[in-house]
Amino acid sequence: MNKALIIAKREYRAAVRTKGFLITILLLPLFMGGGMLVFTLLKDKVDVNDTRIAVLDKSGLFADYLESTAIFRNTNEIFNEKGEKVLPAIYFEFINPDSIDINQQKLTLSDRVRKKEIHAFIQIGADVVHPRTGEEQSGVFYYSENAAFDNTRTWFNNIINNKIREIRLLELGVDQEKVRDLFYWVNADAMGLVNIDTKTGQVVDARKSSEMQTILVPYILLLLMFMMLMMSAIPLLTAVMEEKTERIAEVLLGSVTPWEFMTGKIMGSLGVSLTTSAIYIAGAVFTLGRMDMSDIVPFNVLPWFFIYMVLNIIMVGSVMAALGATCNDSKDAQAIQFPVMLPIIIPLFLMMPIIFNPLGKMATGFSLFPLWTPMLMLLRQSTSVTIPMWQPVVGLIGVILFTIFCVWAGARIFRSTIILQGKRPKFGTLIRYIIKG
Repeated sequence: MNKALIIAKREYRAAVRTKGFLITILLLPLFMGGGMLVFTLLKDKVDVNDTRIAVLDKSGLFADYLESTAIFRNTNEIFNEKGEKVLPAIYFEFINPDSIDINQQKLTLSDRVRKKEIHAFIQIGADVVHPRTGEEQSGVFYYSENAAFDNTRTWFNNIINNKIREIRLLELGVDQEKVRDLFYWVNADAMGLVNIDTKTGQVVDARKSSEMQTILVPYILLLLMFMMLMMSAIPLLTAVMEEKTERIAEVLLGSVTPWEFMTGKIMGSLGVSLTTSAIYIAGAVFTLGRMDMSDIVPFNVLPWFFIYMVLNIIMVGSVMAALGATCNDSKDAQAIQFPVMLPIIIPLFLMMPIIFNPLGKMATGFSLFPLWTPMLMLLRQSTSVTIPMWQPVVGLIGVILFTIFCVWAGARIFRSTIILQGKRPKFGTLIRYIIKG
């Protein structure tokens, strides 16, 4: 075991003393959070150029209302307290619908949008106040180059539906002065749960929860674990392959056993991952504390993170080291690397459905599959939902047993192939190595 520790120490020093390691420590947070940081900085940056919209109103009911609403908006809603323009002014251009060839008219308007003469055009059906399902005359259609993400479309949806409801209520004889109260919308604020302060024993009222915060914490923890795998466990495949092809492994095996060789490689990679993740988590906790946001740090989940990460790196690292020992050159390594990485990447595709429903059958089932438990169970535990305690315990037992199996199987493959030259890795051959050793 001492020889394995010597190899681990050598691997660890060789990794952390390089400039690449320091650069990774600095740049990885930018890659992980840079997109969200840019989104946060630019989310309020909108195009304030005036917006001109053509309207084809087949009902003939909305011209005056839209005109007056646009004037009110342009006068009262597009400037902040400092008098700075923060939203675009909107101007409507009303066009009589062509009763003979409406498609040609819409084509002409589409060409005007492409030429940037207008921002968009809207078609209002003749029966929009009393619609009939499935009929074009009952709908409202917003045409623009980027209609799905057009903020003006959202604004128009609100005002046109308010007017439609108002017309319907007036037809029913409802007093017009009461219409405004009928349209007043009350949002249900998203709140967490009430807790007890462990220091004072007093009841602490719940705080508002945001969608970004709910997604951000699980997202960062899962991505951090995935990056640790990519930095330490996955590269073991090529590292062992290179040492085998360059005959370094043969020299080392004169002094150590294959088991000690493989163990030292995995322990060295594990040390690098623990160092890197500890730096990031300590930095995040310190930064959030200075920003008075310590309450979003899942302190109860952090021990689970390190337990899962250690087991995950040992499990995946054993497989990668064993497969690296079967490769004879870089072509073999490239051919086998992606198929092996594919199951490891799958949790990234399951991330968002599990965050939105961490107690669902799909989330529970996938998180109890030992290969994915470290990432998916951690993802579920880091959400604001309380996961039944038996599930992490059962998942952890499954991961421990599966890790032991991976180490045992990997060691048998490693021992059989580390000095074997010229024989390409095949699935059937690997199974025979595991069974017979």
